[in-house]
Amino acid sequence: MPDRPSARSLVSHCLWLALAWTLPGHAQPPAQAQPAVYAAAQAEQTPMLATLKNLVHIESGSRDYGGVSYIAQVAAERLKALGGEVQIIPASDVVRLEDTPEQVGPMVQAVFKGRGQSRIMMIAHMDTVYQRGDVDKQPFRIEGDRVYGLGVEDEKQGVALVLHSIAMLQKLGYDSFGEITVLFNSDEEISSPGSRRLISALARDQDAIFSFESGGLQGTLHLATSGIGAMFLDVQGKSSHAGAKPEAGVNALYELSHQLLQMRDLSQPDNGLKLNWTIAQAGTTRNVVPPHAQAQADARALRAQDFQALQDAVQEKIKNRLLSDSKVTASFELRRPPMQASDAARRIAAQAKAIYQDELGIPLHVNDVALGGGTDAAFAALNTRGGVVEGMGVCGYGAHDMYGEYILLDCIAPRLYLVARMVMALSEPATAH
Repeated sequence: MPDRPSARSLVSHCLWLALAWTLPGHAQPPAQAQPAVYAAAQAEQTPMLATLKNLVHIESGSRDYGGVSYIAQVAAERLKALGGEVQIIPASDVVRLEDTPEQVGPMVQAVFKGRGQSRIMMIAHMDTVYQRGDVDKQPFRIEGDRVYGLGVEDEKQGVALVLHSIAMLQKLGYDSFGEITVLFNSDEEISSPGSRRLISALARDQDAIFSFESGGLQGTLHLATSGIGAMFLDVQGKSSHAGAKPEAGVNALYELSHQLLQMRDLSQPDNGLKLNWTIAQAGTTRNVVPPHAQAQADARALRAQDFQALQDAVQEKIKNRLLSDSKVTASFELRRPPMQASDAARRIAAQAKAIYQDELGIPLHVNDVALGGGTDAAFAALNTRGGVVEGMGVCGYGAHDMYGEYILLDCIAPRLYLVARMVMALSEPATAH
């Protein structure tokens, strides 16, 4: 869910990074930074890059059951080595969506226990949108300040960042948190049909939930995400000879076209409600009146009630048919619920912003208005008492772009620092900003 900053803001952000965080081994801590945490973050960058290279070269498309099962094993082993109570959880409680594969990949859950009271959850996904063999077209590599690779931004950087943030805390001897729960899933890119319920269940009693999607080139934190839905139209007509006796048929394509045209005004962009028809099929043969037609639309909303209102509006529209003998049905599928910014999320984001700006001298943007994208953070936010913050991952760009997906090298150590310091701030409220 990367933001698209202006050229001026990008230049400004890069200058801040260059001034505040030079290459590891060559920087003095900024005046307000905690020296031990700063040094640990710098030291962890090279090991994290090695982990990231390994993860990128494991092909784990959402529908590649063997690939996602293997990367889950690798992640589980790393979490066990860090001392977590780890389990690989098969996707057994699956919400069957229109495009859900027969086998959905597993989840990896790990719990790290400290001696304090805070409960913090970290979520990231291991799957990508790419197909087996694609990694040969875009292997892991570093060019200047960019780290390229398939899935490197979306979101294997997130998996690596979680692993090495926990490693950092251990090397610092920090255990004042109560419990850190890690959940890696392998079906995010297909709307998380097998993991959404577990994400919601685990998030319920957390104080804070961090989701490790990239925040774009500026590393923006997101407190709100759009809900995503799919609308389906199905039209049943009657076939006949298109040349000899078309009047004996009921042209499903005509009816579908009528329905789509009368629904073109259902979007309300000012309110964040969008309905765009994107896929349609009709007909079998050129000289046969099509007996069946169907279409699918992408739907977006900022509030759950807007989806219900949209469904009601569509049901009302389909009562008006072009052909009285046609049969028109509509159905809706919720892919992701909307996430609205909560007061708890705003407080946590304010702490993060203060740490980044006051201790590192790097601006941190916080966005509490949904921009159209949706993530697993929304499932975490459904019933939790804690604040949910999206975009904790490494700055990057080009998600789903086979030749242009990358993260920024100079953002790795600051993000490691931020995650570690946020655990500390949430675990020791008296020292928080």
